[in-house]
Amino acid sequence: MIIIDGKQYDIGSQNLENLEQVFNKVVEDGHLEDRIVTDVRINEEPFTEIYPHQAEDIDMSEVESVEIVTMTTDDMAVEITLELYKVVNIMAEGSKRVSELFRQADDAEALETYQDLIDVMRNFLNMIGVLRDQYSLDEHPEFLKSAEELNSMFTEMGSVLENEDWILLADLLEYEFLPAVEKWKKVIKHLRDDIRTNKS
Repeated sequence: MIIIDGKQYDIGSQNLENLEQVFNKVVEDGHLEDRIVTDVRINEEPFTEIYPHQAEDIDMSEVESVEIVTMTTDDMAVEITLELYKVVNIMAEGSKRVSELFRQADDAEALETYQDLIDVMRNFLNMIGVLRDQYSLDEHPEFLKSAEELNSMFTEMGSVLENEDWILLADLLEYEFLPAVEKWKKVIKHLRDDIRTNKS
């Protein structure tokens, strides 16, 4: 028995030998068009491939039920904006932590955490860029202003880092970077509204 999003799916009279063939058939029949699989259950147990093409090794004689849960790509984009909101909070906490560590003269730990913060920031901006290209038709002034502000801040923090002026870097993180990061909550809200508008 194969169930996709709560509805039974008749695979026809084809003799499919393994789970991968079932997945391929579901894709061929167009059931996953503009959708993202969020969950797969085999015999009522969660299933995730541990290695590539593991589904090929699962014989259909061992399978009583396959349940596939999906969501639209638009709904997934909205979910991602909710996650990005959490990332803003993580970055805010991260900048406070780095600033604190520099003030305590724990430079090694501070630099390591600072590097993590910059990596999170880069990934965050990349994801915002992808979502904007895909869904956002408007040029929001908040987005442009916030992106510009972060870019100039990166440059400034980079030169302060080179000069190894840790107290100045702590000040920049606390008094400039932190408020700049908080502004992204508004940008994410606009992005989410755009996605919802384009969806309807």
